Amino acid sequence: MEEGIQKKYIPMTETTYYTLLSVIVPRHGYAIMQYVSELTRGRIVLGTGTLYTMVGRLVADGIIVQVPQDGKKAYQITDTGTELLQVETQRLGKQLADGVSVMKEGGIADGSEQQPQ
Repeated sequence: MEEGIQKKYIPMTETTYYTLLSVIVPRHGYAIMQYVSELTRGRIVLGTGTLYTMVGRLVADGIIVQVPQDGKKAYQITDTGTELLQVETQRLGKQLADGVSVMKEGGIADGSEQQPQ
């Protein structure tokens, strides 16, 4: 992966992260918006302007590609996008582990016992 691409996308915004998760399988724009909303239990709701601006940038950078699907424009992650997603997921996992560890050392509950909202 190009160093410039990694510097541009890591750390990744939540909307970009969830969009890339959504296009592991081909999805058209509206399906991406629905998937992200369902996956995040409504915490992240992508608007069309936000989505298509981001999708245009991701396509231009070779992170996702446009693929045909039932006569609609669908998008799918590329190998570069997959590598970025893996790097970011590992980074987030390390960040979470550090946070949990430090909070436990400080006697602060990390909230992991709570059910996701």
